Amino acid sequence: MAFSLRITLVTALLLLAACRSEPIQFHTLTPVHRNDSPPAAGGEVRIESISVPPQVDRPQIVIRQGDSGVAILETQWWSASLVDELRSALVDQLASSRRNLSLRVDVQRFDSVPGQYALLDVKWRLRQTGVDGRTLTCRTTLQSPSGPTIDELVMAHQGNVKRFAALVSQVADRSSSECPTP
Repeated sequence: MAFSLRITLVTALLLLAACRSEPIQFHTLTPVHRNDSPPAAGGEVRIESISVPPQVDRPQIVIRQGDSGVAILETQWWSASLVDELRSALVDQLASSRRNLSLRVDVQRFDSVPGQYALLDVKWRLRQTGVDGRTLTCRTTLQSPSGPTIDELVMAHQGNVKRFAALVSQVADRSSSECPTP
C-alpha cells in the first residue's frame, strides 16, 4: 500500500513539473535613454495612424523560420500591441522636432529573423500642419543585423525605428520636398 502511494505521489509530482511553463518575457521598441538631455522645444509630431501587417499584429513576437514559415513565440511578447509599441517609440524619438507635423505610418513588412536581421519596410506620409500644409510621401526600408537571441533581435528593431525617426526628423527639420535615403 505504501509503495503504491509513493508511486502515485512521484507520478503526480512529475506531471506537475512537466506542466510548468516558461515565464513570459516582455520587450519594448523604446530604447533606454543613455543621455538625459532635454528635448528641444518648438514643434510636435502628431502620429495620425500606424498600421502593421496582420501576420505580426499580435502581442507575441513573430519570427520567420526558413523560406516560408513563421513561429509565434508564446513566451516572448511585446509590452503593448506592436502598433502601440511603434507609436510610443516614434513619439519618443521624434520629441525634439522643431516643426508641427503630422505623420502617417503604414508598415509593409516587419521581419524578424534571429541570428540574421530585423527589417522595417514602411510607407510614410509627413504633412506639415499650418498654412501651407505641404505633404511628402515616401517609402523607407531599413535592415539591421541581429544576433541569435530575442533581446538582440529587439535591439536591432529598436535601431531600425531610431534610424527611421532620424530620417523623418531630417525631412521635417529641413522642410525637404524629397524623400531621404537611408
